[in-house]
Amino acid sequence: MDRQNFNTSKVPRTTEVFPQAVIAGNFIFISGTPGFNAITGKLSDSFEEQAVQSFLNIKTILEELGSSMNKIVKTTVFMVSGNDFSILNKVYAAVFPENAPARSTPQVMPFPAGILISVECIAVL
Repeated sequence: MDRQNFNTSKVPRTTEVFPQAVIAGNFIFISGTPGFNAITGKLSDSFEEQAVQSFLNIKTILEELGSSMNKIVKTTVFMVSGNDFSILNKVYAAVFPENAPARSTPQVMPFPAGILISVECIAVL
């Protein structure tokens, strides 16, 4: 199976160590994507705004690859505070109003730079 790394300048990168996405066969594996604003490169202090922006960043990556949000089959949402779970569910329901993908939501140790949430996913091309 062929494998190809992918990065877009339309979404801020947190590091050059790993790609924003890897394409393998008909699948796209998107690395953990925090909610950095695509225009300013900055993070909001708000969990909800970071969550919304994380999904917008994923949408951009998928569209650059010719895919879309409705082709996501699995998400893993890493969040710093379990207290934000209801906010995440609200955002998730808005992003995926029908046929939501499978999801895991582990609570993790604090990320650097004020990141409150990071989302990775698997999608079909």
